[in-house]
Amino acid sequence: MAYKITEECISCGACEEECKNEAISEGEEVYVIDSDKCTECVGNFESPKCAQICPVDAAVLDSDHVESREELLAKWHRLHPGETPVFT
Repeated sequence: MAYKITEECISCGACEEECKNEAISEGEEVYVIDSDKCTECVGNFESPKCAQICPVDAAVLDSDHVESREELLAKWHRLHPGETPVFT
């Protein structure tokens, strides 16, 4: 399941800097997460960094984009061809 950023976002940019998949970008009013690039940090970290780093808890699971761990890892491999995941 990908993450999304809610209206609670204060546009601090902390999450964008942490995202190894470059899934987070500045939107018109708040930051946004590209669900095609979000792997919930599978492959990069033990747990989702955007949710950990957000000072206002605006990064939450997006129930519109449900994926298994295997699907998230496959997505990570597509985004990082030839690399070895740190966490699986």
